[in-house]
Amino acid sequence: QTFRETNTLILKKKPHSMAVARIEYSEKYQDDKYEYRHVILPKELAKNLPKARLLSEQEWRGIGVQQSRGWAHYAIHRPEPHILLFRRPLGTDPVTGKIDPALEREAKDAYQNNLELNQAPMPDVSADC
Repeated sequence: QTFRETNTLILKKKPHSMAVARIEYSEKYQDDKYEYRHVILPKELAKNLPKARLLSEQEWRGIGVQQSRGWAHYAIHRPEPHILLFRRPLGTDPVTGKIDPALEREAKDAYQNNLELNQAPMPDVSADC
């Protein structure tokens, strides 16, 4: 099948509302550049998806995935193709999907502060014994 045929097939199949209700969304997590989340699809939704390419926003929204703007399907975990991996740049405005420089700076600063807190040396408690 060509990309266009596959895309048309995905968009023509209306997702079953019970299957859509069973889509699971992870909490967001991040590194110094992106925030990430994964979405776990019920097997009946995942079985009709292309296995060898990423989904466009129109495609993943078309199968019932619901999330704010700016997310991109960025990787396929071949052992579990029913788990969609998404990311968006830090500082992305969830309403517009565009990067807001102030939000980006704030998110990167928060990430750096959290990293520093988690890497702070542990106090030496052996002297208290």
